[in-house]
Amino acid sequence: MCLASPGKCLKSTGTFPRHGERELRGTQKRVCLEWLPEARVGDYVIVHVGFALSTVDEKEALETLKMFKEMEELGGDES
Repeated sequence: MCLASPGKCLKSTGTFPRHGERELRGTQKRVCLEWLPEARVGDYVIVHVGFALSTVDEKEALETLKMFKEMEELGGDES
């Protein structure tokens, strides 16, 4: 199963193709922002396989991240 997740945009390049960094649970990852010319540093973006697909408001992003954390806690240790 594939899952897109929200993260806060921390950096953005002005060059083609436009890339940036987003933060998700304390980890920074490089993402392609080319499909979202409106995305700015500080915005929350929905990312799937390294591509930002849409922006999302902060409240919705934080609620989604909270649900991910709760699901992780319910899953326990699978090793």
